[in-house]
Amino acid sequence: MTQETVTRASRTRQVMRFYALVDAGDAPAMAALFAPDAVYRRPGYGPRIGPEGLLHFYTRERTIREGGHVIERVVENGDDVAVFGAFHGVLHDGNPVDLEFADYFGFRHDGLFARRDTYFFAPLA
Repeated sequence: MTQETVTRASRTRQVMRFYALVDAGDAPAMAALFAPDAVYRRPGYGPRIGPEGLLHFYTRERTIREGGHVIERVVENGDDVAVFGAFHGVLHDGNPVDLEFADYFGFRHDGLFARRDTYFFAPLA
């Protein structure tokens, strides 16, 4: 196994760990995966910066109460990882939520996330 293969495998593990922690409701452990200056962008919200910004979003702003991600495809290129999948869960108001999404993750050299951008497949017009 080459060094590049090991690096790619560790990036995929880090991304899958992220989703497992979100689905388990472990916001502090999830936020610790992000660099202090990491940026998280999500439709409908301003950028969230660093672990504190992500922790605030996941504990105070996120409209989803619980649910799970189903990862359908992971695409890697250098320090970039794209994820395609679906999410099934329940909103805080009790309504179900089922949607398709794509996420982009940018990595730092130390393995922490430097950036995450989320995109939803939903009609806007």
